[in-house]
Amino acid sequence: MEKEAGFEAAAVRLDDPWYDEPSPGWDELDGTGSGVPAGPAPAQQGHSAADIYLEVQRSEAFREVRRRYRRFVVPAAVAFLLWYVAYVVAATTAHELMARPVAGAVNVAMVAGLGQFLTTFLLTWAYARHARLRRDRAALDLRWDTQEMTRGIGR
Repeated sequence: MEKEAGFEAAAVRLDDPWYDEPSPGWDELDGTGSGVPAGPAPAQQGHSAADIYLEVQRSEAFREVRRRYRRFVVPAAVAFLLWYVAYVVAATTAHELMARPVAGAVNVAMVAGLGQFLTTFLLTWAYARHARLRRDRAALDLRWDTQEMTRGIGR
């Protein structure tokens, strides 16, 4: 990008709506005109971002979001894997059962194979629904709180 449009095209515009305020030292030139900080940022008072994220990770709200996630994902994954293994084992060992016609040229193996696709889509829908109803709001609240706490670090 620098070759075609020059260095200024790659720089962040100050009227950018996603731009809050410069990090310490970024608004000062280092003598080369590059706009990067001349040295390490001054030590910040209070908590660091790592401390904040660890604090959030240890919070009860975070544990509840993870608990809700695991309560759905672990049983669903186990059930789906058992269903898949049962299909593969039946396809390789129970030839007579899988070859039994259901309707015309459609046999049990075809129905079970299509059932694999159907359960994949149903599981995806159930996961999205569970996330929307049970976890998304709490996770968004955690994210918002974390961003608010980390936003105050640079000030």
